Amino acid sequence: MSNETKRDVFEVAMNHATKSGWVDYSEMMSRYDAALPDDMPAIPEAVGNQIVEDQGEHLSDELHWAAQGALGDRELSNWIADNEDTFALAWVLGIWRVEETGEIVKLEAEVRDEKD
Repeated sequence: MSNETKRDVFEVAMNHATKSGWVDYSEMMSRYDAALPDDMPAIPEAVGNQIVEDQGEHLSDELHWAAQGALGDRELSNWIADNEDTFALAWVLGIWRVEETGEIVKLEAEVRDEKD
């Protein structure tokens, strides 16, 4: 495995493409910066709804309650407890793909701020 990031590789490619006159470097880098991550988590819709509902809470509390089966819905608690890493990544990033529909959900800053 390399120590290069995907961005490093992209920058090299954009530098070569810019030299050839094929693309505008700053435009492509702006688009890259604004693009969604390739590896965003995919979670069930009910789990996403739980994240939206409890966004002002602490992640560790959510994981604790899920492990106890105490989120009100046993299936929801079990999914979160069995998929802690995926749940935590969606929670922290505030973006995920809904498993059932493929829809991308992105928490807006205002939603997060309202919960604080």
